[in-house]
Amino acid sequence: MTETKPQHADLVIRSARLIDGTGSPSTHGDVAISNDRIVAVGLLGKIAGSYEIEANGKALAPGFIDVHTHDDRALLSDPTMACKVSQGVTTVITGNCGISLAPLSSKSLPPPLDLIADQPGSLFTDFAAYLNALEADPPAVNAAAQVGHSTLRIGALDNLERAATDKEIRRMRNQLDQALEDGAIGMSTGLYYDLASAAPTEEVIELAKSVNDAAGIHTTHMRNEGDHIETSLEESFRIGREADVPIVISHHKVGGLSNHGRSRQTLKMIDEAQTQQAIAFDVYPYVASSTVLGVKRLEAASRIVVTWSKPHPEMSGRDLSDIADEMGCDLIQTAQALAPAGAIYFMMSEDDVRRILSHPNAMIGSDGLPHDDHPHPRLWGTFPRVLGHYVREQGLFTLEEAVRRMTTLPAAQFGLVDRGKISVGSYADLVLFNPETVIDRATFEAPSQTAEGIDLVMVNGRIIWKEGAPTGARPGLALRRQSLGPMGLNPSVGR
Repeated sequence: MTETKPQHADLVIRSARLIDGTGSPSTHGDVAISNDRIVAVGLLGKIAGSYEIEANGKALAPGFIDVHTHDDRALLSDPTMACKVSQGVTTVITGNCGISLAPLSSKSLPPPLDLIADQPGSLFTDFAAYLNALEADPPAVNAAAQVGHSTLRIGALDNLERAATDKEIRRMRNQLDQALEDGAIGMSTGLYYDLASAAPTEEVIELAKSVNDAAGIHTTHMRNEGDHIETSLEESFRIGREADVPIVISHHKVGGLSNHGRSRQTLKMIDEAQTQQAIAFDVYPYVASSTVLGVKRLEAASRIVVTWSKPHPEMSGRDLSDIADEMGCDLIQTAQALAPAGAIYFMMSEDDVRRILSHPNAMIGSDGLPHDDHPHPRLWGTFPRVLGHYVREQGLFTLEEAVRRMTTLPAAQFGLVDRGKISVGSYADLVLFNPETVIDRATFEAPSQTAEGIDLVMVNGRIIWKEGAPTGARPGLALRRQSLGPMGLNPSVGR
């Protein structure tokens, strides 16, 4: 059957290098858009647009999907989302690492919940209220949200330093079931953190069964990403098998100076598990991580930079070792004096980062912390860094392959129907960029600088970034589970 092209469109982007998101070689052509959808792709000389944009051979790709974010509150407090749209991101996945703003009512914000909430009033007692707030005051980008296991634990347990009882698990499952019915796409865990470290595997499996019932997804900040990473991977695989849910290993890394090189084994384990169950992973393109400042990682890092401190905000951006010298304390005493606080930990090797990024099933996630006073540069630079540094400068993989990792691959994992691909009928989530100049400018010293080379970004057919600034348009949607498709599809989809 021959496709019938329309004679008129709301917008036509002309003469672009079309990178469709599948990993196929790019082509030269035009894209026509009406309302929120792509209506034609190809050489569209016979289609007139009410508004036309000349791409002059620059790359036009599907909008990037940031699969690992902590943008839960930023979507409401900073809805233009410049830190993401300036990178070409059009959809974010929130509620990661076991923490979400709902469902919870609490008088305190124990770490790491304070990474996404500045006061108890930022919380929502039920998930419907959170998603309704996004719809009532929409952000510039689309958002799909998970329920945090740690958030559930805070609401159900009187003592977080123990396993949940059967009664408490039932209470958490009831809340989780309701959140999934309200539109949450799944559940995340942060078993590394104190809020959940006492939870046995069996507790997570019981909760993950609710995720299975709702055909959702489970993402995990594993219990250990260093000395015991292989044991933690096996635990994650077991949760997926016994609950029969797709698993995403969050921000896959091998942390600690003594563990450099172990990504060879971890990737082999993931490859083997993928032959038996739905396992995926994401990665950010940096050798440093960022989270709350605590005593767990001090020995494993070569350098630690303070990102924020409640009692000592003046220390933001400074090296912990310099602060320790100034205070006349050791690192542990200094960290305790600054707490509650956040930090950047330099603890991975570049070889491991490159090896993980090079894996054909690696999705890209920023893991940025938008409320840090001195954030990790990944908040503003992740996607242009992959395109500029690792593709153009390092030749780690092709531009088409990089775009696939940011578009069709995550769209398949998270059930984002009609997103992540330039094709007729797809939502017009698009990014126009210059492959010759695109690069991150955010650094560890100046982490909030916008990237170069991102010319234009669209969400649902409306331009949200142009000429280096947000347009003010906020067409983003809260993507509820009921509107999405199957999750955890084969990572090779689109190849």
